[in-house]
Amino acid sequence: MSQLFNVLKEKVAPKNKSIVFPEGLDERIVTAASQLGVAGIITPILIGDKAEIKQKAEETGVDVSSCKLTDPKEFPEFDLMVETFIDRRKGKVSKEEAEKILLDENYFGTMLVYMNQADGLVSGAAHSTADTVRPALQIIKTKQGIKKTSGVFIMVRGDQRYVFADCAINISPDSQDLAEIALESANTAELFDVDPRVAMLSFSTKGSAQSEETEKIVDAINIAKDKNPALVLDGEFQFDAAFVPSVAAKKAPDSEIQGDANVFIFPSLEAGNIGYKIAQRLGGFEAVGPILQGLNQPVNDLSRGCSTEDVYNLALITAAQAARQ
Repeated sequence: MSQLFNVLKEKVAPKNKSIVFPEGLDERIVTAASQLGVAGIITPILIGDKAEIKQKAEETGVDVSSCKLTDPKEFPEFDLMVETFIDRRKGKVSKEEAEKILLDENYFGTMLVYMNQADGLVSGAAHSTADTVRPALQIIKTKQGIKKTSGVFIMVRGDQRYVFADCAINISPDSQDLAEIALESANTAELFDVDPRVAMLSFSTKGSAQSEETEKIVDAINIAKDKNPALVLDGEFQFDAAFVPSVAAKKAPDSEIQGDANVFIFPSLEAGNIGYKIAQRLGGFEAVGPILQGLNQPVNDLSRGCSTEDVYNLALITAAQAARQ
């Protein structure tokens, strides 16, 4: 485990946050939850048939006695959950529809978070991103003033830590979206003890090219600075001008960022996804995430190709987000 996660573990263990794992029958989930529970770092809540979860744990050779096992079909407050869900959906579903929907483990788990019976949720080992994010958007929803959730990766190599966004959710963000992503990414950076210096990326540096695409970045910078004047944020930058001091001195000599940015906001999902994977595969960085931001309560999405360590780490991050909120 990298030093980053040792620091997070020390932060969250005293808070004893409860994290829901809707995929309670997945071997990776069961193993990571067992490790976290036995170590007293969080209280894992595994969703599914209790007997089947216990059997999976026995087959896997792990101890789930420190985990809370919850079966939606046996949940004593299911009727209250149905009423709460109908109210939250503002009558868009009937009682019969709500009862059926809430037997889905992701919806059920998200409702546990919404009803404050859990502090956060981690899913996606056996579900698509849409299966994880849709219940969160419908139930937990975005924070006041935030229109859209976004996804960031923490790029880690040794002692180096950088934040890349949005690499997971918004295909073609507009200026308002980019400003929100920048501000939320700065908050996420602080969670990992990174003092945010935010670079808004483009194919242009400080007007070296002009187009609708570069104007969108300039507008986003103005929106973000109006909302948080104290934040160190600038652009538009080509990546080298944001990251290499000698290039910054030539291309952006008057910028408050002089090749020392640590939070990078990409102009599109296409660019962000390509960028983080290049850093991961060619640069040797560990890509931690995607971490969802902008929600009222933390929900995070795993890759279906995730490892047990990925589950463990994302649960730590989710607990840290909950502790900070």
